Parts: sequence; structure tokens; C-alpha cells
Amino acid sequence: MHLHNAFEDEQIIPLWVSRGTEGIRARYTNAGEYTEYDSVIRYHQGRPRPVGKLILHATTTPVIEVAADGKTAKGVWLMAGTESGLTDPEVAKGFPDMYSPNLVQGKKVWAHWVWCKYGIDFLKQDGEWKIWKFRCYELARAPFEENWVSFGEKNQGAFDLDLMYFGDDGKPVFMPKADRPVPSENHPYSPSTVQKLEPVPPVPHDTFVDTFFD
Repeated sequence: MHLHNAFEDEQIIPLWVSRGTEGIRARYTNAGEYTEYDSVIRYHQGRPRPVGKLILHATTTPVIEVAADGKTAKGVWLMAGTESGLTDPEVAKGFPDMYSPNLVQGKKVWAHWVWCKYGIDFLKQDGEWKIWKFRCYELARAPFEENWVSFGEKNQGAFDLDLMYFGDDGKPVFMPKADRPVPSENHPYSPSTVQKLEPVPPVPHDTFVDTFFD
């Protein structure tokens, strides 16, 4: 999170398992699942440092269990954060609901609260714990001027898109083509749904069991 918040995602790449490791996975939305090293790592490559952009994600409440065989570990985290930036007004026309009403420096402002849950599997390689499988469960999001209930009502479709981030001038940058479809869909909070325990916090286990990608 420290690296991601500072747009230093290239430094996150060595924290992943090595190229060729079987079973590498990443999933962020319903747009698809990444199962190859290059497509997983692409998320961390080439991210710009837009002027006026802020990302501040804070992870908390970890539950971590190391398998009895000492080869893998599972963890879940809650994440609460803020995201903001400036967007050229012409670019902003494509996403009208996400912007604040006033201009700053002649640009549209997006300033969001965001809440997620992470389910992560780790693999021990050469004596070090490496990220092996990463899944983000977005829970809720809301612009600064709007509550997450009304925004959640109209924002469900956005979770099926493959948006990766907003880059220079607030232009949307999309994820690479997914390696395969998701086996089941997950959607963030809606006033029409009931919350459930997902991901399920890990419990003591002897060896690796896939609980985040089934």
C-alpha cells in the first residue's frame, strides 16, 4: 500500500512470485481473471504520476494463517481509502456521475471514498513470502458530495468494466484483455442486497486450499 499510494507500482513487481510459477492469479472486477505472469504484472507497469492525483489506501484488520506445511499462507484485509484527481472537462463527459460540481484549475474534480476487501494467497519462494494470488472485492464507493447508498444504486454496472486507473488529464486506462472469464460475479454494495462474509477469513489448515478464486 505504501508503494501503491506513491505511484511506485514497479517496486511491487518483485513482491510477486517469480515468472513461471504455477497458479498465479489476479482479479479486480467482473471483467475477467488474470492467470499468466505477464498479464498479472501488467497492472503494476507504466502507471503515470498525474499532477493533482491522490491515492491513499489504508489496509486494516488482517487475518493471516500460515499453512501447517509452511509452504503457503492466506490473508484477508479491509481497505478504506480516498482517491482524487483532475480531469479535462471533455474527458469527464464520459463519466458524468463521478465528478464534483465545481472546477479547479479549469478541470473537473473527482474525489471519492472507497472501501474494499482483499483476499491474498502467499507462496514461500527462496525463503521469502511472495504474493501468489490476489483478489480485490470492492465493497463501496462514493463521490465526496454523494452518499454511498444512492451512488451504489446507480453504479453496479461499473464493476463489470475493466477500468484500471485514471491517468494523465484524467483519461481512463483499461486493463489488458483477461485470460479467462470469472467463474462467478461479485458486486459491491447495493441498497437492494444483503451483505455476506466474503472473502471468508482463513482458518487453520494443513496445506493450500483455494478459497478466493472458486
